Amino acid sequence: MTTTHEAPTGAAPDVVAPERIFEIAQGFMASKHLFAASELGVFEALGEGLVDLDGLAARTGLTRRTARISADAMVAIGLLERHGDRYANSPVAAAFLSGATPADLRPLLRFWDRLSYPAWEDLTGALGRGRPAHEIFDIDHELVPIMSAGIAAATAAACHALPEAGELPASSRVLDIGGGTGSWSIALAAADPNLTAMVFELADVARVAREHLRATAYSDRIDVHVGDILADDLPRGFDAFLLANLVHYFTPETNRSILQRVKAAAEPGARLLLADFWTDPTHTRPLAAALMAGEFAIHVDDGDVYSAEEGIAWLPETGWRYLDHRSLAGPMSVIVAETA
Repeated sequence: MTTTHEAPTGAAPDVVAPERIFEIAQGFMASKHLFAASELGVFEALGEGLVDLDGLAARTGLTRRTARISADAMVAIGLLERHGDRYANSPVAAAFLSGATPADLRPLLRFWDRLSYPAWEDLTGALGRGRPAHEIFDIDHELVPIMSAGIAAATAAACHALPEAGELPASSRVLDIGGGTGSWSIALAAADPNLTAMVFELADVARVAREHLRATAYSDRIDVHVGDILADDLPRGFDAFLLANLVHYFTPETNRSILQRVKAAAEPGARLLLADFWTDPTHTRPLAAALMAGEFAIHVDDGDVYSAEEGIAWLPETGWRYLDHRSLAGPMSVIVAETA
């Protein structure tokens, strides 16, 4: 006898609704509202305290109508609060977008708006062609400081977590390869008063790094050296090597070649730190890392994310011994190794 299974009388059948599609597809509207509010000074203006629309318009230079459009959109996505007819920053906006604290994410929003967002318009093309229309290295010189400041803001929390996670020996001499503005080296130097570092960077970024470091208390302990990891010899005399946000630019073959080059320049017992958006074996978690694969694909010919397992597998092939894989902040983590 064949038995059929039917829903009980009166029970509503499962309904598939499209809300999740709308939520995702309209995400670009929320992003652009956020970028605009930040660039127009809405969060900074509200750092001065509660204000109504007339006051917000006066503080920002917007019209009353456009101030309302921007402020209400930020209320809708949870970054502003509305108390009667007055607006205020939410706690997260006050902490990261008002400019009132050292944890300032406005440079990251500017980078995403000015550089990433226009490039993302060609994601379909970049994926279809297998390469971006233009590499990030080809950007106009005036955009390099925006790029550097944005990346530094995006990785600030991870930088601060690195000294404890990396567990470098005291008084280490660190070669920070592809170190951007030097923010990773600064974090290491702040944690160890005897640590010295050298940022090894391409010429345009090295110029920004020098300017940035001159404004810090670490200019006497952090130097900048112009070089290309793919073409130039690495400076010698270092017992620790940091590659942060670098492996996602290259293919596995190129990354193995880089690790071999670093090993050839390393002192015996040298430490290696690989900080990046390492994923799980499926490349789908953390979510932010999975999405960042698109960011790398639109900016770099070989850009991609890799699982921690993939990165760890490169180590014995290139003369390194795996020690640990540790979380930093957000989607970033660090693989720690030493010379084999």
